[in-house]
Amino acid sequence: MARRSRCLICKAKMAEVDYKDVTTIGRYLDRWNKISPASRNNNCSRHQRQTETAIKRARFLGLLPFTVR
Repeated sequence: MARRSRCLICKAKMAEVDYKDVTTIGRYLDRWNKISPASRNNNCSRHQRQTETAIKRARFLGLLPFTVR
């Protein structure tokens, strides 16, 4: 059986995902700025939820775009 890789946020031992860190949360968007699923990101469910809320907060504040022009 193939072994599932660990969550990158768990590996980095980050306390929580910060919405102001645009470079980190930008990795979890695809080229159309849609949030990628946890199966593609290899995130655990806890960090996937934190990532989604951080992306939504950054979009609301204008740090990340909603769509691609």
